[in-house]
Amino acid sequence: MGEEVRLPPAVQERLLRLQQLQQTLQSILVQKQQLELELLEIDRALSELEKVTDDAVIYKSVGSLLVRSERNKVTDDLKERKELANMRVSVLGRQEERLRSQIKELQEKLQRDLRPLSPPT
Repeated sequence: MGEEVRLPPAVQERLLRLQQLQQTLQSILVQKQQLELELLEIDRALSELEKVTDDAVIYKSVGSLLVRSERNKVTDDLKERKELANMRVSVLGRQEERLRSQIKELQEKLQRDLRPLSPPT
């Protein structure tokens, strides 16, 4: 039987940190995707609102209710939500870039750490 290779504590910590960073990145990607879907819905709603007249009866969703509203108010609300969602996507994008960079750096360190442990080929 081959002998068991024990990883040094520093390498174990890096591996754990890498897993944490990858999980955080996955979470950010899911949030970003949800926001992008929300942006698509907002754009579709704004497009439909452009087609109706100012005096058209408009309802907006408030929780589980539909409440009568004015076209201009609904349009303004949607534009505000769109602006906020775009800002959040931008922030998540920067976090994603930073995490990807940290993950790449950590992977390179781990490769250097593990290289001496690999048996010669």
